[in-house]
Amino acid sequence: MKARLALLTLIIFSSISIAQAQRYGTAVGLRFGNNNLYRTVGLTAQQRITKRISIEAILQSDFKLNTTFSALIEKHHPIISKRFNYYYGFGPSFGVEESLVKDQENKQIIRTYGNTTAGLDLIGGLELTMLNTVISVDYKPNINLVGREEFYRGQVGISARMVLVKSKEQKKKKRQKQRAKNKSQKVPLNEKINTIFQKKN
Repeated sequence: MKARLALLTLIIFSSISIAQAQRYGTAVGLRFGNNNLYRTVGLTAQQRITKRISIEAILQSDFKLNTTFSALIEKHHPIISKRFNYYYGFGPSFGVEESLVKDQENKQIIRTYGNTTAGLDLIGGLELTMLNTVISVDYKPNINLVGREEFYRGQVGISARMVLVKSKEQKKKKRQKQRAKNKSQKVPLNEKINTIFQKKN
């Protein structure tokens, strides 16, 4: 009985939380990443640019040998509602990283660091927005093009971002800018009359 009551309470709380949630326009927070070589802590910032497209910047480091920066464009698709969605995307990445070189002759792995790298990041994940917070879980594989021996390196990440600008506020500002632009483009009546007379002359 207690288990059923706890489950019912959890469902009600989740429903209320999702109902109160707001779709974000701008969100900034922390991202924790993990791969088979090292763990990172970093900053993540997301900006919604259209209804379903956002851009994300990720700066992360293990504060020892690995620091990377990624700029990603992401497409979102709602699952239950616009506040719970899956997303995927891609973008360039740059950094300074470790590299593991396999010496087949001596059967050794030589580890180097300070390698300047450049590559392509892919990303896919799930995202929930509630109580002015965006929580996401993602998988972010990196394809290395320059500076590292391993061609492919995957990373699992968990992010928590605070919503700085809600989607409604962002849309409102856009509408206000558009109205101001339209007003500035309107030609006064006396100028229109003067133009007509100038054409006749």
